[in-house]
Amino acid sequence: MMAERRFHIGANAFEAPSLEAGLYLVATPIGNLGDVTLRALETLAAADTIYCEDTRITLRLMERFGLRVPLKALHDHNEAALVPGLVAEIESGKALALVSDAGMPLISDPGYRLVRACADAGLRVTSLPGANAVLAALQLSGLATDSFRFAGFLPSADGERRRVLDDLMEASHTVIAYESPHRLRDCVADIAARDPARPIAVARELTKLHEEILRGTATAVLETLSARATIKGECVVVIAGKPATQDALDDAQIARIIADAAAGLPAGKAAQQVARLTGLPRDEAFARILKIKGTRP
Repeated sequence: MMAERRFHIGANAFEAPSLEAGLYLVATPIGNLGDVTLRALETLAAADTIYCEDTRITLRLMERFGLRVPLKALHDHNEAALVPGLVAEIESGKALALVSDAGMPLISDPGYRLVRACADAGLRVTSLPGANAVLAALQLSGLATDSFRFAGFLPSADGERRRVLDDLMEASHTVIAYESPHRLRDCVADIAARDPARPIAVARELTKLHEEILRGTATAVLETLSARATIKGECVVVIAGKPATQDALDDAQIARIIADAAAGLPAGKAAQQVARLTGLPRDEAFARILKIKGTRP
């Protein structure tokens, strides 16, 4: 039993502390295995069983860090059938870990039914946060981060994807979505057809050796992608929110929005909010806010 609770990092071996009975949602790296957390390794090493989407993928992580724990599959096709038995295991005193192939469990991945059932049964459910492609792409996009929506995977059918984009691109906040590399060009073309000048970013192969971030207008990013014979890797699309129509606001209204934002927020966040609400360029909003706050840009 003691050996089963061990893991290693390089040449160094560690003993994992025991776990209370419960369900542990463990984030795994989205590309670079070095991004795994120490707490994640301790929890995986001490779990009675690790449930995952694809045992072949999770096995790579286990072999890298010397984890020796029973590994079983839990995915969209078997989750509903497994839930009652897993709840019973936890009630009997077992500690179960749930991981996805990469990133945070449940975020466009299986696990919701199990978490809901455990919560309803009053069982311990713990999240071990870590790598997440949504937030990494948002950080790197250069677009507003104060308010955003994650739309999950965009529909694979062209017509349905366009219908969803019609709705998403009306939002005033930043939108983040997953997209297949095989459909990425078509997706960006759909965005460009609706608003050629809309700022977007495409994050590809996050945390991996060939990580790439494309930033620019939808038209510019489409030109870059169209010049490539193939596109590979997991992709995240980040779309700037639709700016308010500046012509609809008079100077007094814009000044009031700027003053309110400057009074209640730090300059950077205030500038993001003003740009979103008025359509002013962020740099101009930032300069006017600094002037109100009595600080030179």
